[in-house]
Amino acid sequence: PAVREAVPPSCRLLLDSGIRGGTDVLKALALGADGVLLGRPVLWGLAADGAEGVSRVLGLLAAELRSALELSGCGTPADAPWLTTLGAGR
Repeated sequence: PAVREAVPPSCRLLLDSGIRGGTDVLKALALGADGVLLGRPVLWGLAADGAEGVSRVLGLLAAELRSALELSGCGTPADAPWLTTLGAGR
């Protein structure tokens, strides 16, 4: 949230570190990121099964994000600002 407040609204904020699952995507978006960049998961999928592997990884991440939204009771990441208070101080 501090970074989001420090940059103008026209600046796109992207998180590029440690995204491994849909819950990571939800947390990043709830904290104010406009999007996330995926490195390792996509490369793992590519190494395992080429383009099909990448497609499967992206599908799994999307399914995990939908599941995390449902379990948190949120329709969209914008509905989840309360997630920013979880784990404070870690």
